[in-house]
Amino acid sequence: MQPNCHLLLQNIKEAIIMLDKDGYIQYSNPATTTITGYTANELLNNHLSLIYSNKEDSLRADYELRQAFKNGKFLVEGWKLSKNGDKFWCEISLTPLYNEQEEHVGYSCILHDTNDRKKHEIELRQSEERYRLMVEGVRDYAIFMLNPTGHIITWNEGARRTKGYSSYEIIGKHFSTFYTAEDLEDGKPERELKIAIATGKYEEEGWRVKKNGSVFWANVVITSLFNEQNQLIGFSKVTRDLTDRKENEESLRQSEERYRSLVEQVTDYGIFMLDEKGRIISWNEGARRMKGYNPDEILGKYFSIFYPEEDIMNGKPSHELRVAREVGKYEEEGWRLRKDGTMFWASVVITAVYNHTNTLIGYSKVTRDLTERKASERALRDSYERYRQLSEELKATNDELMLANQEMEQFTSIVSHDLQEPVRTIKSFLQLIDMKLNQGQYEDLKTYISKSINASNRMKELIQNLLSYTQVSKKEIAEDEIRVEELFNIALQNVKTTVETTNAEIIIESDVDTIHGDSIQLVQLIQNLLSNALKFTDVDSPRIMIKCNKEDGQVKFAITDNGIGIAEEDLGKIFEIFRRLNTKKEYPGTGIGLAICKKIVDRHRGRIWPVSEKGKGTTFYFTINEEKVEKLPLLQ
Repeated sequence: MQPNCHLLLQNIKEAIIMLDKDGYIQYSNPATTTITGYTANELLNNHLSLIYSNKEDSLRADYELRQAFKNGKFLVEGWKLSKNGDKFWCEISLTPLYNEQEEHVGYSCILHDTNDRKKHEIELRQSEERYRLMVEGVRDYAIFMLNPTGHIITWNEGARRTKGYSSYEIIGKHFSTFYTAEDLEDGKPERELKIAIATGKYEEEGWRVKKNGSVFWANVVITSLFNEQNQLIGFSKVTRDLTDRKENEESLRQSEERYRSLVEQVTDYGIFMLDEKGRIISWNEGARRMKGYNPDEILGKYFSIFYPEEDIMNGKPSHELRVAREVGKYEEEGWRLRKDGTMFWASVVITAVYNHTNTLIGYSKVTRDLTERKASERALRDSYERYRQLSEELKATNDELMLANQEMEQFTSIVSHDLQEPVRTIKSFLQLIDMKLNQGQYEDLKTYISKSINASNRMKELIQNLLSYTQVSKKEIAEDEIRVEELFNIALQNVKTTVETTNAEIIIESDVDTIHGDSIQLVQLIQNLLSNALKFTDVDSPRIMIKCNKEDGQVKFAITDNGIGIAEEDLGKIFEIFRRLNTKKEYPGTGIGLAICKKIVDRHRGRIWPVSEKGKGTTFYFTINEEKVEKLPLLQ
């Protein structure tokens, strides 16, 4: 079942992401790369907010994760950001995940690219915008719309009965047709449109002219209409009887006056009223300080002016009003816009307001700026994250130091023993020489001196090898691109004399062109292994095979000989410094060559191991990383 599940995840067209419980990405399928442009490795261990339109928007991502955990699922649409910086509209579904012990372990995140669908929705919304605003913005008898210049573009049955014009007679004419000569001379029609634009609505009572030339006393309401981008798209005009409406308006005016007196004194909260369509009809001091708008700049505007672009495109303002109507209140935290274009994180409560007949008359909206509080929470979380990373780094450093100390203790013990051995030899022969001289005996002195010189030469050789061993770890490693063929040729050239002397046969098989690493150290590695293969043999014509191939993402080398082999119980000892498995007389050397080989392989992030049987030859395998690493380690 698991292979089938993996195959499904790899081929499904939806982007599927696994998050840990803090929102960090643990897995992503290939469709995620197709949609976001990030590879799985680039997404791994990054926060989900990496693909948000504001890359620093971890607040929003964390909020959405909390909502998913709280409600069992969270579904939202909005802009996301691909690797190359392009925005794309997608639907994101977050679901909490639990293990068999019902412990919360993370989230599943499904991304669905809905760019085409959203484009269609926007086009449909624009085509319906004028009609919707007209129908929802007015309620009484003569109802028609004007374009932004005041020309009539719609005409209803109530307008025909009130004014006397049929639609084909009046559509396209300027609405000043209905005004008296005195009002036209005074520029009243143009002034009313300007007031409606500035305040959101113009309302008055006065004389108007019908088609037959007669006049009637009318209550006129001109309402400016703005789309969700707060752009003027025209006006709605309603003409009706004034009597009953005037009484209601006076009652409402007195109620609003009491409300304004109460809330205008509040400075820490933005408190204002919306009409039933979402236009702002009151504005307190707290709202002015928080949002940056003076009352004359904001009254009459649709409250979507405070929302980011993607919230507007997602229909969020109208959704909030709908929820407030249905359940009485809408409450959330989210980004809001100030007048200067900056954003702040806000706590928002929208409450539906009804009159005594249970008729919706608008909404109250209370906003609180939580930016500073959220910044403190984020700083605390960032501090925790820094301390967590520091703790992990310290633990890794302590582990490295522990290993280094163990290696140093072993190194010190072995070096102390091996370096003292030639010193004891020199001291013993010098004591013999001194004794012989005191006794006046001069025979054997030359032999003693020769053996002392041999011991000092061995000590010199040990010290030189020790320096070579330490230099492998101390010197910063190069990061070259090396041709494998050239690597073998240099190493073979360095042991050419021994190859010719021993009449050895060398066979090379390689299907790898280049590798990355330190060319000098890799030559030394191969040279040391070849020298051992040529040295530890008891046949007349040694036969050595060198192989190189790619295996499991690594380059794998193998050097095989037909020499004396290694006993199984000794295989784990051969990389110890100064470890010798044979006598110096039979096979001279210091026992440091393989220790150097292991150091070089470790630095290239690989492994080295022998496969051998006593008397049947040995194969040394070693690997190095196939991919070039950013910086190879500098061991101490």
